[in-house]
Amino acid sequence: MAYTFSAALRQAYEALPIPVAYYQEIDGKATALLVSDGLCKLMKADRGRLIELLNSSLLDRVHPDDVGRLSRSVTMFARRQCGYDLVYRGKYAPDEDWRYIHSMGGWQIMPDGTELAVFFYTDISDSAGERGRLAESYALFQKDHFYNDPLTGLPNINFMREFADQKVELIRRQGLTPALVYFDVNGLRSYNSQYGYAEGDALLKLVTEAIQAGFEGALVTRGADDHFIVVAGMCDRAQLANRVRYVNEYVRARAEGNTRGVQAGICVYDADMTTPDAIDHAKHALKLIGNDLNLSHNFYSPEAEDHYWTQRYIIEAFDEALEKGWIRVYYQAIERLKTHKGCALEALARWADPERGMLSPGLFIPVLEKYHLLYRLDLYMVEQICKETATRAAAGLPLIPVSVNFSAQDFDHVSVADELDRILGQYGVSRDKLIVEITEQDIATGTEAFKAQLQALRARGYSLWLDDFGSGYSSLNVFSQFEVDLVKFDLELLRNLDAQRGANRYIMRTMVGLCRQLGIQTLAEGMEDAEQMAFLEQIGCELAQGFYYYKPQPLAETLARLSSGDAPIACETPEERRSFLEACRDGAEIARDPM
Repeated sequence: MAYTFSAALRQAYEALPIPVAYYQEIDGKATALLVSDGLCKLMKADRGRLIELLNSSLLDRVHPDDVGRLSRSVTMFARRQCGYDLVYRGKYAPDEDWRYIHSMGGWQIMPDGTELAVFFYTDISDSAGERGRLAESYALFQKDHFYNDPLTGLPNINFMREFADQKVELIRRQGLTPALVYFDVNGLRSYNSQYGYAEGDALLKLVTEAIQAGFEGALVTRGADDHFIVVAGMCDRAQLANRVRYVNEYVRARAEGNTRGVQAGICVYDADMTTPDAIDHAKHALKLIGNDLNLSHNFYSPEAEDHYWTQRYIIEAFDEALEKGWIRVYYQAIERLKTHKGCALEALARWADPERGMLSPGLFIPVLEKYHLLYRLDLYMVEQICKETATRAAAGLPLIPVSVNFSAQDFDHVSVADELDRILGQYGVSRDKLIVEITEQDIATGTEAFKAQLQALRARGYSLWLDDFGSGYSSLNVFSQFEVDLVKFDLELLRNLDAQRGANRYIMRTMVGLCRQLGIQTLAEGMEDAEQMAFLEQIGCELAQGFYYYKPQPLAETLARLSSGDAPIACETPEERRSFLEACRDGAEIARDPM
């Protein structure tokens, strides 16, 4: 509870011509209770405003180099660990020059036994001769490296931890939104190796200069190694982004050696956010930039952080997901439009996680691709299909072929042909029961070694399907570079048949005719209604896949439906399949040589 001065005592102390202030520790914080007329005159402020200033942040009235030293001296004095006698630089108004202030402190026991701290202040900036020089040298001698970085002269991470939240409050009082910017100097290690550590230090000083120029009035601190942390006020995100770009361009234009400049993660404070949280969020935002040197900054968002931790979870749980069967095969039947019978199945990976529920393939497949783990997923899918082949046969289901999606990445890690032979041989499944799907982009951009492996697959009797044709990359050169058994049109072609004056109708009609002449089967993804099916039949597309015909489902669900009396879909026999394939090849020969 705050000490209450008697009316007479308050009047006497407030009338003192010497600059003095009385403090009491309340809730762990030194709180100014009374200031004299002399201090009001020195600080050029009325009594109420002065007490408010003394009880708010030190950051706007004390030199950044001296804030930490002043704060620590006050703390040690309050704990009775030392006396208090300090020279520091302060200012009476934000737009004035720094002044040298000599401050001394002691303890006074009040009439009721309460102990108050009493601080006396003297402005020694204008003292003549030796006294002024001593004041300046004393302040410089007292520079506290616990709070300052000796290389750049900036406050360091200790300073940031102690005073950043005060800066945040100051920014809010100014009517601005506080934001934390976490800078990283790109490639400092290689810069040091190329130009030497002295030039590396010079680069860090240049970055300091650039940040101070770009973020005038902000709290700029040196973090660990090649990182800098800034707490600044912003009007909007565009303004803050422009400041970061300015810093990056400043560094790249003025550095002695070749440098990739700086990048930054940015976190805008919300009402309850602490600075340690803001630093963590800004670090995550920086990580998400990755190796993209075209990006100078990235703003933190809760969605991006959730995505980051989901990615981490996928990578860390992947082995367990394979071991415990969380990743399951869902089968989607493919229809031959001429007979309306099922002619193949596509195997689709679905991750049923015990903690997070169903994880979308659009979420986990890009993560596995990023970390070069897709080959393990794809071979796992093949093994699961082989295991379930016996179950399908025992239930009386037709053993039509199953297609599996492979990535060009897979072929960099294993010999896919050898692995498929090993797995199929282990379970006694013939090669004609497995179809390999590769995206058009993978084939068009693949290396010669990759294409050689594909040729080995076809030479051993595996069918090869070209997936995602028309997804945005398409080039007809793929047909002259490599032989495929089937072209699979991307679902967006069928979904947008009437866009751009029906352009996709003409594209699909033309491609079906071309493939027919080349002896290549055609399959359209995304068939969702009778009108689309009628169009595919009209243009002579042979196969279709989509919810209108069959929705993906696991084998267990198919077996459950069978046990409840549902009849399975009608599927073509191996003989019918061979007949259609021969007809496709014969039609191509006739088209090429009508004589």
